[in-house]
Amino acid sequence: MTTKRNINVPFLKWAGGKAKIIDRIKELLPEGKKLIEPFCGSATVFLNTNYKHNLIADTNNDVINIYTHLQNEKIEFLEFCRQYFIPENNEAEKFYDYRKEFNETDDKRLRAALFLYLNKHSYNGLCRYNSSGGFNVPFGKYKKVTFPENYILNFIKKAKNAEFVVQDFEATIQNAQAGDVIYCDPPYVPLNASNSTFRYVEKIFSMAQQEKLAKLAGESADKGIPVLVSNHLTEFTEEIYKNAELTKFSVRRSISCKGDQREKASEVLALFR
Repeated sequence: MTTKRNINVPFLKWAGGKAKIIDRIKELLPEGKKLIEPFCGSATVFLNTNYKHNLIADTNNDVINIYTHLQNEKIEFLEFCRQYFIPENNEAEKFYDYRKEFNETDDKRLRAALFLYLNKHSYNGLCRYNSSGGFNVPFGKYKKVTFPENYILNFIKKAKNAEFVVQDFEATIQNAQAGDVIYCDPPYVPLNASNSTFRYVEKIFSMAQQEKLAKLAGESADKGIPVLVSNHLTEFTEEIYKNAELTKFSVRRSISCKGDQREKASEVLALFR
C-alpha cells in the first residue's frame, strides 16, 4: 500500500523511520544486483527500492523474527496476528499482560505476533529494551489502533526477493560481494544527553561502533562496494565521514508524540564509493 507520495509504508511503527527522506536516499543509492541493509529497522528502504536481491539484517531478533514468519507463513501468520487487534485489547491492563507474556515466552511465533501488537499499542511506536533484554515501552493510550493488513500484504509481496538474518553490521558489511549496494541506518549519534542511552537492543550503540562503521564503509568502497550511511550531522559525524560524499539537510524529528515538540535536526547522508 502506498501513500500520495507513492511511498510503500512499513507495517511497523519506527522511531527514526526513513519515509520522510526516502526520496533523498533513493537518489543517492547506486545501482546494483543486491541491496544489503545491516540495520533494517522497519525496512523502509527495502520496501521502496527494486533491487533483484535483498539481504535484510539486524541485531534485533524480534524484527527479523516477525519478518521471517511473514515470509514463510504469509496470510496464515497475518491472520494469527489479527486476533490481538480487537478494541478490548487496547487498554492498559491487557497491554501489560501481553508485554509480560512477550518477555517470558519462548514461542517464536507467539513472540512475533505479540511484537506487532506491542509495536502498535506502545508509546509512540518505540522499540526499547532494558539491560536484561526485556521490552519496556509503556502503553500508548491510543483512542483506536488499526490492524495494518494492507501494509503487511505489501511486505509479504516484497519479501519474495529477500533474505532476513540476525547478524551484526560488521559481518554483514564484510560479507558483501561485488555488485552489492549497502545502505546503513545505524542508531544515530546523540544530539544531547537525553537520547544518549537509548536502547534499541540490549547494548547501546557506542561512538566507537560509529567509528568502526565508518571505517568498514570506507574499506568496502575501496573494494568497489558502495555504502550509503545516514546519521545526524554533527562535528563527530563530519569527521568520521570525511572521506565520503556528504549530502546535508534538515528534517523534522518525530520521536516526540507532541507536534509542537518535533523540532528540525540536521542530518547527513554519507556516500562511500
